[in-house]
Amino acid sequence: MRELEVRRLGLMPYTEALALQRALVEERRAGRGTDLLVLVEHPPVLTLGVKGDGGRSHILVTPEALEARGIEVSETGRGGDITYHGPGQIVGYPIIDLNPDRRDVHRYVRDLEEVLIRTVGDFGITATRVPGLTGAWVGQEKLAAIGVRISRWVTSHGFALNVTTDLSHFDLIIPCGIADRGVTSMARLGSTASRHDVEARIIEHFCRVFERELRQPAPELTAAAGQQR
Repeated sequence: MRELEVRRLGLMPYTEALALQRALVEERRAGRGTDLLVLVEHPPVLTLGVKGDGGRSHILVTPEALEARGIEVSETGRGGDITYHGPGQIVGYPIIDLNPDRRDVHRYVRDLEEVLIRTVGDFGITATRVPGLTGAWVGQEKLAAIGVRISRWVTSHGFALNVTTDLSHFDLIIPCGIADRGVTSMARLGSTASRHDVEARIIEHFCRVFERELRQPAPELTAAAGQQR
């Protein structure tokens, strides 16, 4: 069974996380290191996909209004439309090599959905898939978004799970370009789970679904993570 390294990086600006991803993808494509799951939280940012105008037409307010609320806009290089990232949201960036036995984009997205559905299920929330759409849904509302990039079968970007996210920020956009559905969070659905506990379940289910063995971090990394939190 292949190993998975997990990096829980706490709060990190989106542009820094994007640069880190690109560097880690190059390492993985070169055959160095091991599969990774990076878990982060971003300051408020709207991220654009690669389809059409990336979702700029789905921003419902002026650039001045975004600036007044301290919300940046960033291009990503991932699939999908516009979405929001911010405090209270767990953003996961799997950087894994799908060679040789998981070279199936559809399966990869469904597997990410399965990780998220199992995770929130552990906290009493029943999430499902919606045919023709991606993510984890509760009724007509999206609880977790997915947008990925795969280059030579090495993955990047990933998912965003709303734990205690300020959902009012989604009112600034048409999330993922889907006008007739809403957005929700674990907190809104009644969960009092901590970010730390939800991250732990994500890691556990990611290893199970993707058949990876968790690599234990070096003691100095564990200490640094503790100081960061």
